[in-house]
Amino acid sequence: MKEFPPSKIVIVSRESRLAMWQAEHVRDRIQALYPQCSISILGTTTRGDQILDRTLSKVGGKGLFVKELEVAMAEGRADLAVHCLKDMPMELPEGFELAVIMEREDPRDAFVSNDYASLDALPAGAIVGTSSLRRQAMIAARYPHLVVKPLRGNLDTRLSKLDRGDYAAIILAVAGLNRLGLKQRIRFYLEPEQSLPSPGQGTLAIEIPAGREELRRFLAPLHDEAAAVASAAERSVSRIFGASCQIPLAAYATVDGARVRLRAMIATPDGSRSAAAEAEGSADAPEALGEQVAALLKAKDADAILAACKAQADAESS
Repeated sequence: MKEFPPSKIVIVSRESRLAMWQAEHVRDRIQALYPQCSISILGTTTRGDQILDRTLSKVGGKGLFVKELEVAMAEGRADLAVHCLKDMPMELPEGFELAVIMEREDPRDAFVSNDYASLDALPAGAIVGTSSLRRQAMIAARYPHLVVKPLRGNLDTRLSKLDRGDYAAIILAVAGLNRLGLKQRIRFYLEPEQSLPSPGQGTLAIEIPAGREELRRFLAPLHDEAAAVASAAERSVSRIFGASCQIPLAAYATVDGARVRLRAMIATPDGSRSAAAEAEGSADAPEALGEQVAALLKAKDADAILAACKAQADAESS
């Protein structure tokens, strides 16, 4: 059996300011639990950080932010990686597992603008930036007079593009702004009824090499069961529909004791077609609840919407 608790831990992280904050947050939480442990952070750059001129849906999806971190763990250079759960693929490569789902931050979307108070206040033709097809579909459906353009880069880069006038407004995750002390940039909070969050939005996850039971036990105090239940329900819906960045899909669960309420939506990128569904179930079976909500979406023609999304993606890539 390996040493427990270990005397040394290496966390691998992307080098963006937000990713490093997340790694440092986990480091500090571990250090508080195990003062005798030496904890260091290994910074690395992923393909998702390097490719900024195309949307994620066109360059390979969520896995672009993960692979290099997994290589570091596979080579023994790191013990664990910290991720924003919404950036994680639904299926991990063989040899890795999610050991911890941490307490959820605010899962909502934020309207950020220097000149306007909300989406409702934007004039016709105003340019709104977003990295998410989910947000794009929401804006296109509710505000067809606005122009949605892609917005890539880390959080600071996105804000700088807004500040130099490339966009009238941008939509970001509240959690990231809160974590970097940028809450004052938020002009308006988009409630789930206006913009249903992405699966796992606002939640941090810790990935480790599979089979490292001593490491899983070491990290167990960081695990939050309510966040884990909610994310399991949300990711179940996403998994059923292919878990692709080419699909505007939202899924948001709330946990109240032994009960879970799950809402989900799927749409075409232009917002012209959408389906929404919700259901409640037991916290003991969150994946089953996700399957139930996915079935309700399918009954509302979700498969046809999904086919339209894929046809559009194929047309754009040809």
